[in-house]
Amino acid sequence: MSISVQGISKSFKGRRKGESDNQVLKDVSFEIEEGQFVCLLGPSGCGKTTTLTIVAGFQKPTEGIIEVNGNVVTKPGPDRAFMFQNYALFPWLKVGENIEYPMKKMKVPKEERKKKLKELLEMAQLTKYENYYIHEISGGMKQRVALLRALACDPKVLLMDEPTSALDPISTAKIEDLAIELKKQYTIIIVTHNMQQAVRISDKTAFFLLGEMVEFAPTDEMFSMPKDKRTEDYITGRFG
Repeated sequence: MSISVQGISKSFKGRRKGESDNQVLKDVSFEIEEGQFVCLLGPSGCGKTTTLTIVAGFQKPTEGIIEVNGNVVTKPGPDRAFMFQNYALFPWLKVGENIEYPMKKMKVPKEERKKKLKELLEMAQLTKYENYYIHEISGGMKQRVALLRALACDPKVLLMDEPTSALDPISTAKIEDLAIELKKQYTIIIVTHNMQQAVRISDKTAFFLLGEMVEFAPTDEMFSMPKDKRTEDYITGRFG
């Protein structure tokens, strides 16, 4: 599915009387074609995750609109799956039950659920862990389970919020390999502050700074010939 982000801004009301609003996004616009893999890159607190949650429909922008396949979206939908940074798995359910959970909520017939579960577990090499509880598996496995749960109901868009930030290099590589494989089937947006990850897995990169999207370009082009000096400073380590 294609995604169009048109002039979105987001402000939060001040917590105290007389306190000014806190603007966290300022007039962000970009277009993603069906099947593209896009990284939202930038330092912490620059608006990447807020942008992702607005695309997911978890938050409404203060200004601007989001379109998916030409349709304006204002709330979550089955066409978009969100993968949380902290796994957000149910500890009282086993691995297979966690993955199967959204299919149950969508009232997918049992035979169909079991078939899909088997396919997903095989894809992520987790078949033998189907009956393990969440506390019995590693962080890397938890993130793979979270990814499989996001894919369970066959979304068209996959939204990933820093899925490897707490993982070791080997687990990170496994998640990245899975993500690269998924490029064949989904439109994907991933939030990251890891430049090497952006280079390895994405078709395009959007660089965010202080709530603004500074630059949006093919990843190889951005990293070899950034158009904005702020992007260049970030890439070369001169930022800040």
